[in-house]
Amino acid sequence: QVQLVESGGGSVQSGGSLRLSCAASGYTYSSKCMGWFRQAPGKEREGVAGLDSDGTTNYADSVKGRFTISQDNAKNTLYLQMNSLKPEDTAMYYCVARVSACTYGSRWFSLVAYYGMDYWGKGTLVTISS
Repeated sequence: QVQLVESGGGSVQSGGSLRLSCAASGYTYSSKCMGWFRQAPGKEREGVAGLDSDGTTNYADSVKGRFTISQDNAKNTLYLQMNSLKPEDTAMYYCVARVSACTYGSRWFSLVAYYGMDYWGKGTLVTISS
């Protein structure tokens, strides 16, 4: 049984930082792809950052330059380092994974990736105050 468990969420002020972690069990990243989505109150889920199977990192325009996605294969853990946080970043953040390889590129931020994900974590809440 594949499980993705996020952690690291919390409440910080604008300009602060958080690092989210996603521990995967029953799933080995290998050449498969993983990423992060988020859903703000009253809004649709959107792709935040995606790690393609070839190692390419992809970021939504809204977080580019502030967020960094990375992965530790040995620990089978995905990370999202979030710096210079803004109130607009307030959302539930979800770790996602696909069983097969992907080269989504900018499609991480379209429905292609949204529907292409095989596993979703339960989410970790990030709240940014002004």
